[in-house]
Amino acid sequence: MKPMLDQGSLVAAIKRCTRVGDLKAIQAHMVRANLTQDTFLTSHVAYAQRIFSCTHHPNLFMWNTIIRGYSISDSPITAIALYRDMYLCGISPNSYTFGFVLKACCKLLRLCEGQELQSRIMKVGLDFETPLLNGLIKLYAACGCMDYACVMFDEMPEQDSASWSTMALKLFREMQAENVSSDAFTLASVVGVCGDLGALDLGKWVHSYIDKEGVKIDVVLGTALVGMCSKCGSLDNALKVFQGMAERDVTAWSTMIAGYAIHGHCEKALQLFDAMKRSKTIPNCVTFTSVLSACSHSGLIEKGHQIFETMWTEYKIAPQIKHYGCMVDLFCRAGMVGHAHKFIQTMPIEPNVVLWRTLLGACKTHGYKDLGEHISRKILKLDPSSPENYVLVSNVYASQGRWSSVCQVRRLMKDKAPKKQHGWSSIEINFMVHKFIMGDESHPEREKIYGMLHQMARKLKQVGHVASTVDVLHDIDEEEKEYALGLHSERLAIAYGLLHTPNGSPIRIVKNLRICRDCHEVIKLISEVYNREIILRDRVRFHRFRERGCSCNDYW
Repeated sequence: MKPMLDQGSLVAAIKRCTRVGDLKAIQAHMVRANLTQDTFLTSHVAYAQRIFSCTHHPNLFMWNTIIRGYSISDSPITAIALYRDMYLCGISPNSYTFGFVLKACCKLLRLCEGQELQSRIMKVGLDFETPLLNGLIKLYAACGCMDYACVMFDEMPEQDSASWSTMALKLFREMQAENVSSDAFTLASVVGVCGDLGALDLGKWVHSYIDKEGVKIDVVLGTALVGMCSKCGSLDNALKVFQGMAERDVTAWSTMIAGYAIHGHCEKALQLFDAMKRSKTIPNCVTFTSVLSACSHSGLIEKGHQIFETMWTEYKIAPQIKHYGCMVDLFCRAGMVGHAHKFIQTMPIEPNVVLWRTLLGACKTHGYKDLGEHISRKILKLDPSSPENYVLVSNVYASQGRWSSVCQVRRLMKDKAPKKQHGWSSIEINFMVHKFIMGDESHPEREKIYGMLHQMARKLKQVGHVASTVDVLHDIDEEEKEYALGLHSERLAIAYGLLHTPNGSPIRIVKNLRICRDCHEVIKLISEVYNREIILRDRVRFHRFRERGCSCNDYW
């Protein structure tokens, strides 16, 4: 007789499932072991309806799990029905519940149910939460009620990239459908959204529309196009637009320099900076941020320091905190941790927590344990409400194997800080942007995606890849760490790209956070194994992976 698995082993088995048959076997084991009332386990079963229906008193987490499952399934109407059942059972919904049900309403174009949800959201005081407001805006826009969507957008206390993207692209598509001409300002806004999303195909389509309609590319629209092409990884097109502009102001020059900087082309950025000065265009604060950033990405310490000094000596521009941040980043990337620390201590303005975070990251990378300990305490004291600070500090402790300190910092984060920003990666396929988070199972094609992930893992092992688990900072065994790395959002996006783009074509990914060490190495191998160029834009810069190499030359 086979031994019964414990809770931890079952959760691990559930996460590794690739077939419905595997899940059924796990369910049978749970029934035999009398574990169907274990709420933690039940919530991890992907097709949990049958088990869920046998649970006597499902909690909110379980309700949310099953509602979420149906909201992304082929039967989203069931999510709405389950929400009503939950309400009748006396369970109060939270922001996650409303978000899942809004997604179902949007899929089904069920405006009435969506408005009912909106009333409930307002009644419980969650109408200030940006993700829920974005969900309502998407619903109204999808149902053709753009007036309501615009009102909601205008009244939002804080508009993020998702809300701007929804409004700009939806309005533009409506204008095209109704043959309403777009002015340069409107087109510049739409182009800017395409750049933020990394939606190159859509951006190119808008650019074609501009050419087709004979819209005059003024300095504002031209600069927006340069920025869009740069952010989408098409630097050649950015330069082509820039060179074709009849008029270039300081913003246009700075945008093109920034494009070179984020792509790691420091020499070209410096050459363009010199050309800008020859054109008698006076650089501003933004220009210097771009130039200093270019020096930082390429390790040009002396040149960066020289340019930093000329801000005041030649242009009487007092360096701001961003410029000091570029210098600290420049020293830290070069391993000059002590120099960076002295630079911060002698600054004429008060250093902010971002500079200290940069220095702490360098302490972790280069092994400055004592200094790192001192800065960790300073960071948590300066800004105890930022989850990013707690994550960074706990990562420093975890890299040293100090798990008790990690737990202490994580408890502090839970008590004092809001939830940290989730990492995500996106890819544009056929004018649609698909976004993934770590371990994402919400995509309609999740089975194909995870099948491709397994294929990628097999091929990587065949070429000798061994996962670098140093950045997986959980107190778990190496096998579990490797499994966690394999589900990072950028790998899910790449898997989707391999499924839906022609062989040999480039794959373009946008990531909101910095890429980890293991994913950087893995993507190098993927580019060789699948004969693809993979262009990834993370929070800091572009990485162009090709034939086991990266454009950053590992200086990142």
